[in-house]
Amino acid sequence: MPKILLCCAAGMSTSMVVQKMEKAAKEKGVDVEIKAVGIEEFNDEIPHCDCCLLGPQIKYKMADFQPVAQQLNKPISVINSMDYGMMNGAKILDDSLKLIHA
Repeated sequence: MPKILLCCAAGMSTSMVVQKMEKAAKEKGVDVEIKAVGIEEFNDEIPHCDCCLLGPQIKYKMADFQPVAQQLNKPISVINSMDYGMMNGAKILDDSLKLIHA
């Protein structure tokens, strides 16, 4: 089962995105585990996931997080701000699954 980590400033707005992604996964019959955390939990959580998506509001952290993710061979990306703002769980889920299977 793919494990997707979403990381944002405090984990609040992203937890709503997680709900939309879980709903989309259920509708598509995709078995995934999705977790939202704040910035301070990134280092503890990245080893336990298959990919990490950053909320657009913390894209500046990519420079800090990417070397850690690369060292662990974990793909990392920033969620498209339009998809994030529209809470497009299906598109964000698809993007994360493509990252894992790239």
